[in-house]
Amino acid sequence: MAWSIAQVARMSKVTSRTLRHYDSIGLLPPAWIGDNGYRYYEKEQVHRLQQILLLRDLGLGLDVVADLLNGTDQLTVLRNHHRWLREERERLDRLAGTVARTIAELEGGDEVKMEELFDGFDASKQKRHEAELIERYGDGVKEHLAESRQKLKDWTRADADAFMKQWQDIARELGALFTAGTAIDAPETQELIDRHHRWICLSWTPNRESYKGLGDLYVDSDEFRVNFEVNGDNMAEWVRDAMAHYAETRL
Repeated sequence: MAWSIAQVARMSKVTSRTLRHYDSIGLLPPAWIGDNGYRYYEKEQVHRLQQILLLRDLGLGLDVVADLLNGTDQLTVLRNHHRWLREERERLDRLAGTVARTIAELEGGDEVKMEELFDGFDASKQKRHEAELIERYGDGVKEHLAESRQKLKDWTRADADAFMKQWQDIARELGALFTAGTAIDAPETQELIDRHHRWICLSWTPNRESYKGLGDLYVDSDEFRVNFEVNGDNMAEWVRDAMAHYAETRL
């Protein structure tokens, strides 16, 4: 039994472009490629894709996922993920209780203690992301992480909303340029990337290498990559290349 790349993409909710990317980096080669150039996957590859998605769900980078899958048997991967799912269920139960208590307070019930307002929020996910960045780019990232924490600690909800609104505007305009086939080094592209760089500097200040590294992360991390889908396509590679050009010419 074999499935085409389109069928696997539909079943797994992973884009065909992502599957091709997994193939290009050696993470998930297809069982074979047909005369029509299409990739075909058998049960072994589908099981491996499931394991990849399980590990990505834990916030692990693609390089870490590859190391784990190449050195760990399938049952160990599944058992570890099952343990994480049980822990996540407990966290969500606490989070549901937090929301319920807040609703009760707003409806005139007992006031919720300040420390209880955040019970169940997942600090471990942020820690996993930070650990992945340090593993990928080295200890120099710690300085950027510390700067980011310092800048964000006094933000209000309005500050955070305004920050995300700026990103949404930038992403929409990037999507329009990508759809129009604009070159990465075109003036309008680079001016928009400059705006993106200034937006990033609101939370931390990247140098040439770390800004290029951020572009790589946009491509490699599914959590970031999904934000770059445009009209059934994905512009993550285009944005990465535009950021790399900006870093080389302006930083």
